[in-house]
Amino acid sequence: MTVQNWSENILLADFQDDPAFSDDMASLADQVAANPNLDVVLNFAQVNYLNSSNIARLLKLRKTVCVNNSRKLRICGVNTHVWGVFLVTGLEKVFEFTDDVAMGLTSVQIEE
Repeated sequence: MTVQNWSENILLADFQDDPAFSDDMASLADQVAANPNLDVVLNFAQVNYLNSSNIARLLKLRKTVCVNNSRKLRICGVNTHVWGVFLVTGLEKVFEFTDDVAMGLTSVQIEE
């Protein structure tokens, strides 16, 4: 995973498939817990599948970022197969999505 401090308050993370996904998600969760003033943009362009463990980690990250810290979380670059997982699980209504990284970064900045 590549994590960039895109700005003072925005963290941009590029994810890949497991096993890296799980390790990277844990690392990202630690960073967000350490700094509650971060909006997070997750780039899923290289993610080709999600399992139940990945989904649980995403939900936990969402709770930390959006509920506990009152910040924004965007998922972008989701391919058709992974989008199907979000649709089947009903999570397309829980998370906010954008087409690409540029739109994700713009959406968290505009809604300040």
